[in-house]
Amino acid sequence: MVRRISPHEARELVEAQGYVYVDVRSVAEFEGGHPEGAYNVPFMDVGASGMVANRDFVAVMEKLFPKDAKLVLGCLSGVRSMRACAALEAAGYTGLTEQRAGWGGAKDTFGRLIEPGWSGAGLPSAAGPDPERGYEALKRR
Repeated sequence: MVRRISPHEARELVEAQGYVYVDVRSVAEFEGGHPEGAYNVPFMDVGASGMVANRDFVAVMEKLFPKDAKLVLGCLSGVRSMRACAALEAAGYTGLTEQRAGWGGAKDTFGRLIEPGWSGAGLPSAAGPDPERGYEALKRR
């Protein structure tokens, strides 16, 4: 079972325990703002009719990280990252942790914020394309 943690706990794992943060949001979302040092491997892509599954997600992750890598996955609010964790777990990954509040914060069924995300927590962030950790660069590895 994948452990779910807060943004502050995710930062601690990345800084002190060697975890890698993988932002599974779209390229446009990532470029709009992301955790500092995060890798961008979208679980979903923006298609003509909305969000569609990124069929290359697991293959790209397998090129980048061994199955026992210590990974924290995050998205906007915790939905895509949980689905991404499930896909990676099915592919044999064992060191998965999910950042439950994502970038924008976890919300209840009425859309009310119940936990601030990485951005709202004021944690170190970056914006714009990342020439080394952005999806276009990572796909070419």
